[in-house]
Amino acid sequence: MNRVALSGIGVSIPETSISNEELVECFNFWVDRENAVRERQGLEPLQKSSASFIEHASGIKHRRAHTPDGILDPDRMAPRIAAREDDDLSVMAEFGAAAARKALDDAGVDASQVDLVICAASHLQRLYPALGIEIQKEIGAQGAAFDVSLGCSSASGGLHVAFNMVRSGAHRRVLVVTPELITPHLNFRDRQTHFIFGDAATALLVEAVEEGGGEPGRFEVVDTRNWTQFSNNIRSNFSYLNRAAQDDIGVLDMEGKLIKQQGNKVFKEVTVASHRFIVDFLAEHDHTPQSVRRFWLHQANARMNAMILKLAFGEEVGHDRAPMVLDRYGNTAAAGAVLALWENHRDMKAGDFGLLCTYGAGYSLGGALLRMM
Repeated sequence: MNRVALSGIGVSIPETSISNEELVECFNFWVDRENAVRERQGLEPLQKSSASFIEHASGIKHRRAHTPDGILDPDRMAPRIAAREDDDLSVMAEFGAAAARKALDDAGVDASQVDLVICAASHLQRLYPALGIEIQKEIGAQGAAFDVSLGCSSASGGLHVAFNMVRSGAHRRVLVVTPELITPHLNFRDRQTHFIFGDAATALLVEAVEEGGGEPGRFEVVDTRNWTQFSNNIRSNFSYLNRAAQDDIGVLDMEGKLIKQQGNKVFKEVTVASHRFIVDFLAEHDHTPQSVRRFWLHQANARMNAMILKLAFGEEVGHDRAPMVLDRYGNTAAAGAVLALWENHRDMKAGDFGLLCTYGAGYSLGGALLRMM
């Protein structure tokens, strides 16, 4: 079995940041307009949102938007992204390729040396051709490519596959690309979810290293782990089958098919499952939470992360031990934990251990135990 290194990390973060206040102003304007209609119909009024509610509920203050045009328009409340011709580079592949190139630059590796590309994201622009194959072509990688989707655990799922492919010798260098373009799939008229997600793309280069080798400042991937258990509490029903369910196929109601979740159930169930997953995975390698220098957790909810870590450590854990980035980027789904890793690893010393851990729809959990070389 080969030793495996995480030799490059790349991110592509949209320039536009939308604050809670901006989002709430648009949402509440729309609510006021809708409630005037609902009052005439004798219906219960919709509840307004607030910036303080959003920050308390999630820890999010801002989120990044790949295409902000249309999001803050009360008549639309969705990004306006023009369709592209089939022969043009797709929006998602373009987003992922930008992060992929940065990971390759970080590793000092040419794309032609990559023999597998995995596009691992919670939302995929299409079913086929695979986005991974399009990214492979765009950056000039060799070998093969495919897509993996596992909710917010997609990046760790892709890393799990990459690690085992490289360790077994099936591939030499694998690029795991996570272009999370989520705002187009978000219902900005749903008070429970309209504030949660932001857009970001990340990439990880995984490669074999010789015994006794390894570049200082890079991570060895010690092991990876995945776990799933079916739950409807986070769900999207957006599908090609929606068309077949309509009486009039010329009219498609999309809003009700977008992201929805039972927030309280997700919080309780995922918190318990994640805590157990972390403790058990570390114990397999004779580690406890106390022996791990840093935790890069899924950036979904600040209170959830704090609770998971408190259960694991038996006490409060601060930003240095478990950095948070969702206050600035929002929940960027599978890209979030990688963003936290990218921003918070350069101060680690040789021999330090870190745990990348994600959790999301499915339910799905994923982890990677890393050691600084």
